[in-house]
Amino acid sequence: MTTTRAAFVVALILRSIYGGMHIVAKGAFDEGMSTSVFVLYRHAIGVLFLLPVAFVLERKTSPALSFKVSLKLFVHALYGISGSINIYSIGLSYASATSSSAISNVLPVVAFFLAVLLRTESLNMKRFQGIVKVTGVVFCFAGVIVLAFYQGPEMKSFNHHRLLHHTSNSHVTVTVHSVRTWLLGIFLMTLGTICWAFWTVLQGPMLDAYPSKLLNTTLQIVFATIQCFFIALVVERDFSRWKLKLDISLIAVLYSGILVTAIGYYMQIWVIDNSGPVFLAMTMPITLLVTIVLCSLLGEAVTLGSILGGVVMVGGLYCVLWAKKTEQVDISKEQMAAPVQETEV
Repeated sequence: MTTTRAAFVVALILRSIYGGMHIVAKGAFDEGMSTSVFVLYRHAIGVLFLLPVAFVLERKTSPALSFKVSLKLFVHALYGISGSINIYSIGLSYASATSSSAISNVLPVVAFFLAVLLRTESLNMKRFQGIVKVTGVVFCFAGVIVLAFYQGPEMKSFNHHRLLHHTSNSHVTVTVHSVRTWLLGIFLMTLGTICWAFWTVLQGPMLDAYPSKLLNTTLQIVFATIQCFFIALVVERDFSRWKLKLDISLIAVLYSGILVTAIGYYMQIWVIDNSGPVFLAMTMPITLLVTIVLCSLLGEAVTLGSILGGVVMVGGLYCVLWAKKTEQVDISKEQMAAPVQETEV
């Protein structure tokens, strides 16, 4: 198997994992699980897997950890992990799994927009690629607006019996959203995505300050777990909701903690290392497709607005990625041509 084909297979599995996460997490929230408790348990399980691996692999090679670097890691974990995922999870509880997977396509575009504002990414409006980049950003935010203000009719599912929910009012909870609740859900998921994108952009300077990738991320997840514990204490004071039962809530916690927080991280690093971040970003729409298929198979609600908004966002994502790719090719050609011209002179 070639490296490109292997990277695609790994990326496909990764996106399928994320598609499943949107569904099981939404199922747990619909069954009454506290979003803050879910986020806490998810990161705690991730730490149990990542910490021993980081200790074994990097205990001898990791750089010294100063107080200043530790403080930076703590702050990054606060807004970029514990903050963003708590906000996103609350939004998911108010909206749908399909809308959640659709909004995830905004992440690379928002990250690019923030990088331009922070001047770590260039935007030349005199080039055709610059115009396409801006168009892609506009498309992505237009997709969010479609998601927010148009739910549309429910699409027919392959399975008419709901497999994740058994309570009498769960069908109403998932398939019928008040306008205010739906708007709040879309807003919170978008806000969580923006926080996560900001974290992504600032990981470059953070890695310069502490270059150990594995330990860097592991320490941030450790800090995030501690932060999530105190957030859960403040938000969820009914300790009966902290108990995990043998239902969808336990499945969601184990699934998200092991497959997403722990294993998913390694898969992302592997794909980026072998095929680059642009290739990984181009596979993000697969999550939306997987979520739609799984929702249909499980009898979950899929609205026309979620699909239309997702399609518009995917279009915006590919506009930005295409512009970045062609711009890099043009710059490489110009750099190769420059020495030739100097030699001729």
